[in-house]
Amino acid sequence: MTKDSYKTIKALSEGYYTEKRSRFLSFAIPVRTVEEVKEYVQEYRKKYYDSRHVCWAYMLGTDRSTFRANDDGEPSSTAGKPILGQINSNELTDILIIVVRYFGGIELGTSGLIVAYRTAAAEAVAAAEIEERTVDVDMTVVFEYPYLNSMMRIVKEEHPEIVSQTFEMTCEMTLRIRQNLSENLKSRILKVETAYLKE
Repeated sequence: MTKDSYKTIKALSEGYYTEKRSRFLSFAIPVRTVEEVKEYVQEYRKKYYDSRHVCWAYMLGTDRSTFRANDDGEPSSTAGKPILGQINSNELTDILIIVVRYFGGIELGTSGLIVAYRTAAAEAVAAAEIEERTVDVDMTVVFEYPYLNSMMRIVKEEHPEIVSQTFEMTCEMTLRIRQNLSENLKSRILKVETAYLKE
């Protein structure tokens, strides 16, 4: 059975961490595309232009297969990777976490940096409202008007969301249903005479 749900955050949340006078401001932002990620990173770079580093990591897609981490000048793997680690350990996706660092004059060392970025990212996640969403599929079914009752009975029993519908001599309905339930719905629909699914 494929996993047909995923976890993401509802809205922007913020965190804060300080270590040896270095301040780490963290922001967890819901995103859907790489373009959105780029826009937010640019926006935060502008907004916190006086900071030393703006490090980030994101993960996209219901299968969590698109991700990237950026150290923004910090020693390799001390910033982006720990931020991405927090996204992973919370099994989140469609999320961007940005951590802005104001240098406090004292070097933290690589292990200190890793802890600081990880903690700052964790603070932003802890402040976020996490929600589980289902992976849904849409299907458009076409059938003759006399079979409307049979079709409506299936809809009533299988509970898909009706996205759109037109009832004329030839009827058309677009239904949305959770991925794991889609095969059952499809096979029932196709048993209705004259019914077929539009590609």
